[in-house]
Amino acid sequence: MTVRAVLRGAWRTARPLPGDRHGPLPPLLLALTVASGMIDAVSYLTLGHVFVANMTGNVVFLGFALAGAPGFSVAASLTALTAFSLGALLGGRLLAELSHRGRALLRGAATETLLLAAAAVLLTVEPVTTLGQSSSSRYLTIAVTAVAMGLQNAIVAVLSVPDLTTTVLTRTITGLFADPAGSGRWDEATGRRLLSALTLGLGAVAGALLVLHTNQSASLAVPAALAAAVTVRALRSARSVAAWTRLG
Repeated sequence: MTVRAVLRGAWRTARPLPGDRHGPLPPLLLALTVASGMIDAVSYLTLGHVFVANMTGNVVFLGFALAGAPGFSVAASLTALTAFSLGALLGGRLLAELSHRGRALLRGAATETLLLAAAAVLLTVEPVTTLGQSSSSRYLTIAVTAVAMGLQNAIVAVLSVPDLTTTVLTRTITGLFADPAGSGRWDEATGRRLLSALTLGLGAVAGALLVLHTNQSASLAVPAALAAAVTVRALRSARSVAAWTRLG
């Protein structure tokens, strides 16, 4: 175990070296990880015990709702699961013919930005006034944000950057501890996994603070702005001819 290697791995994820095999993708995916944490905080705290990014948790919530546990909704969970699946399908279609990772990120992040901005506008026009109420605003917001998160997961699958899933950390956390247990040491990959977990947690904290101290539209406008910043940075990546841009 070397603390220096862990810190180096985290630093090189946030600030890749020139010629890194994933180019600028790691820090951009970290930004989307922050956005994911924020969006799930908003969905859980504002839309009523439902996740739109973490489908593992959402399936569990569906089980709670089917068992009759109070505060959980079968309709809300099914809406999120269906919309997320449609978003993943949309992402697959949008990115299928691209062989350039920078262009894939640009197209996906731009679409995600539009969806999140639309959800923020929706909550401006018709806020969810009662936690978990069965309103059109609630279900539309769940659907639009879940489509955006399904699309984001399709982007991540296409870009194939190890340990940066942006939404689900179960496998990442397993690798964080299981791999060092087998090899007897922590390395740069450990630092990358640790940073990924911390980033999602940071996003959840930021999202909760936005929900508690600002209005509903602002709590979605901030992750939309993060996705927009990724889109702007991806404009440069889309023009690159470096080796990291090639898929496969």
